[in-house]
Amino acid sequence: MTADSFFSLFIALVILAVIPGPGVFSVVARSMTSGFRHGLATVFGIVFGDYIFIALSIYGLSALASTMGEFFVVIKILGATYLAYLGVRLFFKKAHINEVEPVAELSFFANFTAGLVTTLSNPKAILFYVSFFPAFINIQSVTHTQVIQILIIATIAVGSVMAAYAYAASKAGRLFNSSGSTKALNVTSGSILIGCGVFLVTKA
Repeated sequence: MTADSFFSLFIALVILAVIPGPGVFSVVARSMTSGFRHGLATVFGIVFGDYIFIALSIYGLSALASTMGEFFVVIKILGATYLAYLGVRLFFKKAHINEVEPVAELSFFANFTAGLVTTLSNPKAILFYVSFFPAFINIQSVTHTQVIQILIIATIAVGSVMAAYAYAASKAGRLFNSSGSTKALNVTSGSILIGCGVFLVTKA
């Protein structure tokens, strides 16, 4: 993986992690109720869930590419279409104030499990990875070193963003209480996803 690919993948994962979703709200809820350390335990669970999806995505794509050959380009097109579809939905999504209900204080292990289950119960997560990776690595010749590099990137990108949410939630209480800021985030994130889809389908 080149330095450019490394940096581009890092930025892409940061952007995806910033978009409010089940993982973000799970971290916020735990942090608001039990404090930053418990929220961080939830973050560890989310990142570990991402590890599982990353492994499934990469090795599943590698096996698929080796058996399907040129037909694998169809998978890339479908992935790009999915990203663009999600981008359009975000772009036109009506802004509203998201309410996060607090939860009872849990143990560190329970918070970790909550984060893990949140990721594994979200099938869109693996579709994100399946759509993204062909744009940054050659799936047909992926190496174990590249897999380790991707895991490191995901740990830093996703982990740092989620940890920032946990810290902010533990200090500030509630987040996303402005419909205007939510709309701006939706438009920006949607535009980026659409751009990623276009980039993926046009990449040689």
